[in-house]
Amino acid sequence: MSLLMDSTYSVTEAQAKLPALVKDAETNLVMITRREKTVAYLLSAARMEAIVETLELMADPKAMTAIRTAMAGGGKYYPLSALDEG
Repeated sequence: MSLLMDSTYSVTEAQAKLPALVKDAETNLVMITRREKTVAYLLSAARMEAIVETLELMADPKAMTAIRTAMAGGGKYYPLSALDEG
């Protein structure tokens, strides 16, 4: 799912190692388990902000239409230098 490594800890381990887990979450997705079932995730603020931004885009019908159009090869593309011409 990700280029980052995942780390898994039981609830008991997580309680004992919270400061280390917060540091680990800066670069890894930390999963917290109870009875071998994932019950929570600890992730960095940057990763959470990226998730929220993605959800906001997905909730915007105009943005999704633009993305689908671009993925289908539609739309017009201009070089970055066109921004200087305005």
